[in-house]
Amino acid sequence: MNEKTEEVTEEAISKDEMTTVVIPQQHGYESPNHSTAPAAGGHRSAFTELMSRKSKSSLNTPIKNTSTTRPPLIFSGRDGLGAYLSDPTAFPPSRIIYHTPKWVVIRDMYPKSSVHILLLPRDGTKNLLHPFEAFEDRAFLEEVQSETKKLRILVAKELQRLYGRFSAQEEQKRRRRIEESYTGNEAGAKEEKEKELEGLQGRDWEKEILSGIHARPSMTHLHIHILSKDRYSECMNKRPHYNSFATPFLIPVEEFPLKKDDPRRYPSREGYLDRDLVCWRCGRNFKKKFGELKEHLKMEFEEWKRE
Repeated sequence: MNEKTEEVTEEAISKDEMTTVVIPQQHGYESPNHSTAPAAGGHRSAFTELMSRKSKSSLNTPIKNTSTTRPPLIFSGRDGLGAYLSDPTAFPPSRIIYHTPKWVVIRDMYPKSSVHILLLPRDGTKNLLHPFEAFEDRAFLEEVQSETKKLRILVAKELQRLYGRFSAQEEQKRRRRIEESYTGNEAGAKEEKEKELEGLQGRDWEKEILSGIHARPSMTHLHIHILSKDRYSECMNKRPHYNSFATPFLIPVEEFPLKKDDPRRYPSREGYLDRDLVCWRCGRNFKKKFGELKEHLKMEFEEWKRE
């Protein structure tokens, strides 16, 4: 069965999320990599820290702090992501995390988790292809997988910044560090304590992250999702929204290349988006009752933070 011939019965996103994006006639944003504004609470986010470091890197496209005038460029509906690829400098740091000649990384405009970013490849020979086709190029796939791994580390740092103070695992690590500061006066005691601390990593935030592509993308341009697994967001408000990130409809990039008979190649046939709503954390089945699930996700989010 050819995936391109499948009838599209449902979308992973709503039509009102296929937003028209306009690059105005004039824009003069400084490179988003130059943002150093502190995040809420006085602590810079992991994204801001990365931008600050990348501003000194030769990987970034040089940007002059000058305005340009030209006709506005309009990217409508499914083509909305094309605007960020066309000119990432036209957008503020609140949208663009970083960009290089190969990649643009943005915050999802309609996040489906508390942290949700997108990796957009800039390769013009690949970014209009379906992921299944684009990832047949092994060299390109390996580049995507490598960049995704870097972003997983970045998102893990952001989760630790946001939720580390709530986490029991992080609290245990903090207590051990406090104990260390008051011990170690005897010969060899400090070295022994350091060895003990090496085995106490605290919470592994990277395990709290999902990363992958949708089996049937709703947007034209190739994009990879990297998001926290809480699925807690005001923008998570429909059954297909949830199931697109809670079923095999989301395919981890590290699992590519897929076998030719992999059922995930045929999402409509498998009916992923139409499945019962099952809590990602406790496994409770809410059938088709999305409202009840969403209330439940709020509770699970609070419990998840405290793990």
